[in-house]
Amino acid sequence: MALASCASFPQVAACYVGIATLVTVDWAKRLEQVAQEDLVMFINACLTCTGQREFYDDAYGQKVSLDFLHDYILGNYRLLYCRTLAAGINHFNQTQIILKLLATGTQTQTQHRAEENQLITATLHNLPSQRAWKLLQQIREHGINNRRARAIAKQYVTTRGERLAFHAVKYRSKLRAIATHNHLNLKQINSELGPELGDFLYRHWPKHFNTPLFEEFRRGFYSASNIYNLPFTVAEGLAVKHNIPRERFLQNIEGQMTAGEKLRLQKSAGKVKAKLDLNPQKLSLTKLALYVLSLDLDIRKQRQHELEQLLQTSAHKTLRKVPFRLGRVAAVLDRSYSSSGSSEKRRRPLGIALAVHYLLQAASQNYQPFWTIAVPEPLIVTPYGQTNLVDPILAAIAWQPDLIVIVSDGWENDPPGGFAELLRVYRTKLDPKRQISIVHCNPVFNANDFTLKQLSSLVPTVGLRDAEELPVVLEFARFAEGTASLTELETYLASRVQHLLASTNLQE
Repeated sequence: MALASCASFPQVAACYVGIATLVTVDWAKRLEQVAQEDLVMFINACLTCTGQREFYDDAYGQKVSLDFLHDYILGNYRLLYCRTLAAGINHFNQTQIILKLLATGTQTQTQHRAEENQLITATLHNLPSQRAWKLLQQIREHGINNRRARAIAKQYVTTRGERLAFHAVKYRSKLRAIATHNHLNLKQINSELGPELGDFLYRHWPKHFNTPLFEEFRRGFYSASNIYNLPFTVAEGLAVKHNIPRERFLQNIEGQMTAGEKLRLQKSAGKVKAKLDLNPQKLSLTKLALYVLSLDLDIRKQRQHELEQLLQTSAHKTLRKVPFRLGRVAAVLDRSYSSSGSSEKRRRPLGIALAVHYLLQAASQNYQPFWTIAVPEPLIVTPYGQTNLVDPILAAIAWQPDLIVIVSDGWENDPPGGFAELLRVYRTKLDPKRQISIVHCNPVFNANDFTLKQLSSLVPTVGLRDAEELPVVLEFARFAEGTASLTELETYLASRVQHLLASTNLQE
């Protein structure tokens, strides 16, 4: 018996080795699955959340949840955290990623340092000017003062080229703080401006500047009649200094205002009876939809043909920038009361739904919208009622499209859970092969569980802050569905990185 036992020992040992191997393989797969879920959750959050108040969440909860996600992903997946900069996320989260990467530069692995530097630089240069200057100022406020941060700040200021005089006037306090913090030699930054740049920023003003814009500001500082050739935000402060009536100021400064500034001032302009003419060619599709929704219903009805043309033109312009074509598409659009948004993001969920409607209409061969409460015309849509997604999804399925795009914040309450149960029955009994693809686009971040509120586990949920991001979001949906592996997600991010770096021109 003893000899028999000894003879069987190698077999027992081999059995233990086999079990250990299986456990190791299963554990590795589980780790990969967790990493994939973490990254999808983080990218979804970065697509939607901006730390502002939502209908169901306050701003503090949004900021705390988002900051936790940033720190968690940075600590566990630094390379992929950095590559998220190229994943089409919103500007707010791009700035947060850059700040955290620069603050923890010593943790960057040597083999990834060059790529990280390139991504930070490319992202910074692609940000809108006001966000880029604010980011560089935040570097100072956060006490980040390493060599890499100083080099990136210097490069950004240097590559402003002939626009530097304009930026110096519009962002003079920020540029002064950045120059001081990074010890920039302003005389060497721009040879054309020479010593005048430093003299202007630090208020060593001569009797006359050779740089025309600097001279305009100097004159406007002392004379009210000279402020109207300055950027709007600069002239606005000087108008208060000179006690110029608001109505007169807006009428005279209109030529210097950007489309975004005119949009933000519509309410103010109405109070002072000043008419600001908007150029629709300069408005993004989502901003135009939000502008339309800000108008009274009577005005929308009176200008229906005009507004319809503007939205359709903007949708086709968006498609020219990011071409994508779809076949037979249905949209389920949530216009419930929660789509009214918050005081900080007024009507934004509804505005995104309206913009998506026009974008899908332009991109699809056949298209049909289904609102939670039917409206005769999309232009007169308003936030109203409970969230009933069962009726419109049934109507959409009956129409037999190739793709159903749902735009909703996910707070279904008429009845609660009705969509999930309907889809469970439909997928198991009627469409097990998933001949109809369904994607849920959620414009609202749920701070309570660090993710987007799902309608059903059978439908991928992806974040959508602007309708213009829809092509990227639909491409990303396969990762949110959970069918793609971590390797595929890494490959996708790497390809986005290459595209970003190849399309970024650092010379201005």
